[in-house]
Amino acid sequence: MNYVNLLRIALRAIQRNKLRAFLTMLGIIIGVAAVITMMSIGEGSKQSIQNTFSSMGSNMITIMPYNNSPMPGGVRLGAASVQSLTLSDVNKIKQEVSEINALSPGVSSSGQAIRGANNWPTSLQGVSSDYLQIRQLSIKDGSNFTEEQVKASAKVCLIGQTVVDNLFKENENPVGQIIRFGKIPFQIIGVLNAKGQNTFGQDQDDIIIAPYTTVMKRILATTYLQNIYAATPNEALSNQAMEHITTVLRENHRIREGTENDFEVRTMAELIQMLSSTSGMMTSLLTAVAGISLLIGGIGIMNIMYVSVTERTREIGLRLSIGARGRDILWQFLTEAVVISMTGGVMGAILGIIASFTISSLVHWPILISESSIVISFFVCVITGVFFGYYPAVKAAALDPIEALRYE
Repeated sequence: MNYVNLLRIALRAIQRNKLRAFLTMLGIIIGVAAVITMMSIGEGSKQSIQNTFSSMGSNMITIMPYNNSPMPGGVRLGAASVQSLTLSDVNKIKQEVSEINALSPGVSSSGQAIRGANNWPTSLQGVSSDYLQIRQLSIKDGSNFTEEQVKASAKVCLIGQTVVDNLFKENENPVGQIIRFGKIPFQIIGVLNAKGQNTFGQDQDDIIIAPYTTVMKRILATTYLQNIYAATPNEALSNQAMEHITTVLRENHRIREGTENDFEVRTMAELIQMLSSTSGMMTSLLTAVAGISLLIGGIGIMNIMYVSVTERTREIGLRLSIGARGRDILWQFLTEAVVISMTGGVMGAILGIIASFTISSLVHWPILISESSIVISFFVCVITGVFFGYYPAVKAAALDPIEALRYE
């Protein structure tokens, strides 16, 4: 059996009916293009989520208050209304949890930042000097506040680039200047490097950072914390640190065994896994829907192969009568079906790559075209060609040569 001759015969048969062959390929082209586009968008979204959380600190641990006592009627208060975290918890964690290398209390408030005639609605984060290390923030100009300034509740702050752009003139140096947050004046001692928007559209530069003691005493007038942030030297220690923190806080809060925690500990790995899982599920759903086009394309191949067998019945009879075997006829039509499918797959892959980059440039969605998606698409095309071309090929191989020669 000469496979080169089989390929030549298949190509000649396709060339005789170019338009019909192209219309047959169309379902495969659209299906492959849709699958590659959906997979590239899905993979791009997952990569973007991972990059976003990595830029926030992939080894960060967040401790939040949690209300385990529902109000009458079964209603639970939000975490912001719960007062279960204190500076005593921070000190206990610092003393007993050896897996962490940075720790910061966290409180926040929203309001207007004012300088002269300019004002800007933003958020004020009250943290310790370790916060920059935890969140992987860096200072462009100036310096971070010191532990002495934290202890003294100093009215100093660091500001993000968005705040700079809205309160100061171009090329004006904010370091050393005074701004007000509400009625409280703050001296700017540092400007943060720009980080831009994250995957969720949140501006990471629209922020003012001040000592947590200053925010607690002068802004919020509270002794409770809204969050505690911690970081481990590497991601491998995150789960171990989370378990140790949970044990320490349960002991410090005197929570009896079997009783629910009044706090919640989360690692970035958990959030990444949860969001990546959701994104992966949506990608699988969209890819399955796009795969329907491949099924329709396969049915089109089966239909056109049936038509081809009918049109070429006399040709089949002639080949059988001069010595061709049934399996030669089978391979001839099977090769033709696979060539149609593979050609459609190549065109679909090119179209899918173009569509992915077009979508990325027009709507700014993150994309990631992986080699696996293209390889899988080609593999599916071969399977589609063999599966849907096999039965018409078997029918052609089973023709009686005498009846085939008589066919009009």
